[in-house]
Amino acid sequence: MKIALFGGSFDPPHLGHNAVVLNALDNLDIDKLIIMPTFINPFKSSFAADEVKRLKWVKTLWKDLIKVEICDFEIKKQRPVPSIESVDFLYKNYQIEKFYLILGADHLQNLHKWHEYDRLKKMVEFVIAKRDDISIPQEFITLDTKVDISSSFIRKTLQTTQVCEQIKEEVKLYYSKFQDK
Repeated sequence: MKIALFGGSFDPPHLGHNAVVLNALDNLDIDKLIIMPTFINPFKSSFAADEVKRLKWVKTLWKDLIKVEICDFEIKKQRPVPSIESVDFLYKNYQIEKFYLILGADHLQNLHKWHEYDRLKKMVEFVIAKRDDISIPQEFITLDTKVDISSSFIRKTLQTTQVCEQIKEEVKLYYSKFQDK
């Protein structure tokens, strides 16, 4: 089986994430795209939306797409989970012949710092989603998503023009409760 893993905080999920999902389904030779929200990113100390809310948003957006599976493995751990642990989990649960790990170009500068990076790069082929005009080395597969937006910008400004229509109002309402604090 050929799979791709797309993980992230999705705090909130936005059109950039959606572009990655659709581009991966259209352009990668895969049998399954696994979308795995984090409980908390190992490089962050907190999140704004709790894991239940973020998982709900991810399911609302992508659970009905053909070839997509939403996986709550990292959320169930209730702690930061390094990517290598999620990759190991998927290898134990699927007969994998090809494994793509999708990440945004903003992660490239610290990729070598990821837990067990040397082992990880032997197990997966990295697929990099373009972001913010960051140069992507030729050794990586590139997804040309053309959507430059960040979840943090949406949280700070409550500008939801870059949020998928299905969750737009809920996202604005959810993050608005943090504006007065």
